[in-house]
Amino acid sequence: MTSISISTAGHCATVTLNRPEVRNAFNDEVIAELTLAFTRLGQAPQVRAIVLAAEGTAFCAGADLNWMRRMADYSRAENLLDAAQLAEMLRVIHTCPKPTVARIQGDVVAGGMGLVAACDMAVSVDSANYCLSEVKLGLYPATISPYVIRAMGARAAHRYFLTAERFDAAEALRIGFVHAVVSPDQLDDKVAELTQALVSASPNAVKECKTLLQDVAGKDIDAALIAHTVEGIAGIRASADGKEGVQSFLQKRRPNWLV
Repeated sequence: MTSISISTAGHCATVTLNRPEVRNAFNDEVIAELTLAFTRLGQAPQVRAIVLAAEGTAFCAGADLNWMRRMADYSRAENLLDAAQLAEMLRVIHTCPKPTVARIQGDVVAGGMGLVAACDMAVSVDSANYCLSEVKLGLYPATISPYVIRAMGARAAHRYFLTAERFDAAEALRIGFVHAVVSPDQLDDKVAELTQALVSASPNAVKECKTLLQDVAGKDIDAALIAHTVEGIAGIRASADGKEGVQSFLQKRRPNWLV
């Protein structure tokens, strides 16, 4: 059994964590496989959206215990290399040119929170629980922190990073960590609703919009940022998809990416 599986239906690919016996905890093998999968799918012309899913009762329980036992004997240099590989996986998911949706069917713990936060959007079952448990182990969530803090906001992060409290899906929704909470029998329908919206949009516009979000979020609204957005809208208006989208709207026809 491989650590992950990949399937494609139409223009949507699904990457599934496939280690239910260890609650989909990740190790160096899983990290390498996820990095490669999102790199390749991000470059695949036929793929317009990617779902990150999991088998079993938990979405992801963080670091695998056997991997943690090995890390306990690592030197500082080995720990730096190991952490860099985890950071690269999160970066690749976060900056993937294709929009990403986390399909959360169960609990999310520690490093699993980073996987969810690195995705563009997240849909959770109402029974899922969330926890940033690192401080209970004498650690802290350093590598995942840039993504998790962006996803839940600094104020919520101050509480849940420091207390390691478990919180439920309703709280995850309240603080903005997930975008929708549904019953288990509605999960696939809600994910499909989002992916259908994503694959119906201009592939180039979605790709450029992801870059825009990363460039603009949290930045000061100054002359440089305004100039950057002016350049951006001028460029995308002149792009092939930009011209096609406007013309198809004016001519009341479907754009060519839907034909």
